[in-house]
Amino acid sequence: MASRRGRRSAARRRRYAARARTALGGGACALVLLAAFWSRIWPYVVGAAVLGAASGALWWLWRTDRLARDRDRRWREQDRVLVGRRSLAEVDAMSWQDFERYVAGLCLRDGCTDVQVSGRSGDLGADVLGRLPDGRRLVVQCKHYAPHRTVPSGDMQKFVGTAWLHHRADVAVFAATCTFTRAALALAVQQGVLALHRDLLGQWNTGTPLQDLLHLNGTGQGDRSRGRRRKNPYGT
Repeated sequence: MASRRGRRSAARRRRYAARARTALGGGACALVLLAAFWSRIWPYVVGAAVLGAASGALWWLWRTDRLARDRDRRWREQDRVLVGRRSLAEVDAMSWQDFERYVAGLCLRDGCTDVQVSGRSGDLGADVLGRLPDGRRLVVQCKHYAPHRTVPSGDMQKFVGTAWLHHRADVAVFAATCTFTRAALALAVQQGVLALHRDLLGQWNTGTPLQDLLHLNGTGQGDRSRGRRRKNPYGT
């Protein structure tokens, strides 16, 4: 057994030595050819080296710029959320009537027209009504809850049930000073309602236009069957 292992080791060493000799021979031949034809090929060699160095430098600059942009984008997003949370302290101190008027003011700031505040009970979820700059009908439900609370799925179900059929909304927004339960958020996404939870409200509060928020958390434009329900709301 030992002699067999020894023979294998010796054969392996011979193969390695043969490969090394072949590599050295090939390298020596390449150097000889390079020296013999250097006067003819040196511009190409230098050009290839310069091109490779320039390509490497450009890739490094592109990569560095991309990483810097990604870091800056993440920092700006985090800072916008933090600024929004700080500024929401003033919103938290409002009454629910003031909050509805405040939301209406944000809509006006973003170019909405015909903005109205319901300001009464029995409004069937339409606290703020208006039209987006492109003419679509906007319906907003406002909930001024304490930050530690959550909007339950029942509130979202009621709003979904009235926004499309009763108010004929083109864009439905549920704005809250707190977060949504998972069930409420899932229902909003499923039904195409923009669930404007506390963090998104903070972004809206600090200058992000409402139109830029519509694609982040439910489109605000309803599901595929909304158009059919508007044309035939009672299934007749």
